[in-house]
Amino acid sequence: MKRQNEHWLLPEGIDELLPPQAEQVEQLRRQLLDLYHSWGYQLVMPPLVEYVESLLTGTGADLDLKTFKLTDQLSGRMMGLRADMTPQVARIDAHKLCSDKPSRLCYIGNVLWTRPDGFGGSRSPLQVGAELFGHDGVASDVEVLTLMLETLKAAGLPRIHFDLGHVGIYRGLVEQAGISSEDEMVLFDALQRKALPEIESLIAELELDSDMADMLLALPSLSGDISTLDDAKNRLAKASPEVKAALENLEQIATAIASRVSEASVHIDIAELRAYHYQTGIVFAAFAPGSGTEIARGGRYNDIGRAFGRARPATGFSTDLRVLSELGSVQQAQQPTRILAPWGEDAELLALVNSLRQEGRIVIQELPGQDVDMVAMECGEVIRKTDAGWRVEKGN
Repeated sequence: MKRQNEHWLLPEGIDELLPPQAEQVEQLRRQLLDLYHSWGYQLVMPPLVEYVESLLTGTGADLDLKTFKLTDQLSGRMMGLRADMTPQVARIDAHKLCSDKPSRLCYIGNVLWTRPDGFGGSRSPLQVGAELFGHDGVASDVEVLTLMLETLKAAGLPRIHFDLGHVGIYRGLVEQAGISSEDEMVLFDALQRKALPEIESLIAELELDSDMADMLLALPSLSGDISTLDDAKNRLAKASPEVKAALENLEQIATAIASRVSEASVHIDIAELRAYHYQTGIVFAAFAPGSGTEIARGGRYNDIGRAFGRARPATGFSTDLRVLSELGSVQQAQQPTRILAPWGEDAELLALVNSLRQEGRIVIQELPGQDVDMVAMECGEVIRKTDAGWRVEKGN
């Protein structure tokens, strides 16, 4: 039998925001939407629930395991509570907007996960992000990456470190080597953990020729600053044209970002394969001092819209607004002094209260029977009736 005092407890990993944190998050939300608007990104608001076929299109098993599922009582079909808004935005671009021109879309809303990303993490992030559809090239990737860094800067996180990789390198090497899908994923898992002895053992079991084995074995060590790309070109010199094209694409993007955003630290990781199941080009993740995990992520995912009838090129990023608010140092707007007003139906009093509120002032009317305490009400001024009418005066 549950004790009565446990009724207020929230499920593990489910958060709520109280004053003043809620206001701080809302202030940052407005700033970011204004930022995206200035770049030409239009706001969309996808639904909280959809049929699972739509929510999980092209995203692989990872998102499937994160998604809460329920049966629609009207249709009997399985629905899911969104765990990521990116597939929803891809559906909107492909099926609802149907534009042949590049589309720039942004979004913000709660998502729900069956389990947190890390120990003690949230299961209800407030996801914010931007997606660019309809262009397959360096320019759109650079734009999205730059906008992500501007997002973190707007949140008061000027010292940003981000990892940059390209899934086409590993995918191309696997295809060149003729590795089966099953072995590909086993090796992929070992690469993500940088488990060198395990990687060496797996490659030995595949009985590849020495050149192919050497290139795959080189992947975990190809990590560092932009000069790492020169080392990668040398060590992957016998790779297929597809792999070399991916390396060239990665170098162009890294060079452009380094010249555009000097305060960001660019770290190349050839074995960086976040969201490998549906990313098709560059992948990136941002980190900040004080955070042991990524605070933003993104990349190119050209095929995700195929199931919606239009596999348009796409690139984008997302982050958690609450995390940005906690880690950042956004200067909160100066709040005006709160004014306490008496309750009443006097036309002059009500006109003054309405006028003050229209000017952006905070006016709180005392309620009948209320024991008024200006300090408890956090008011510094009060409306009083004088010989000249109702006036705002400093509190005593």
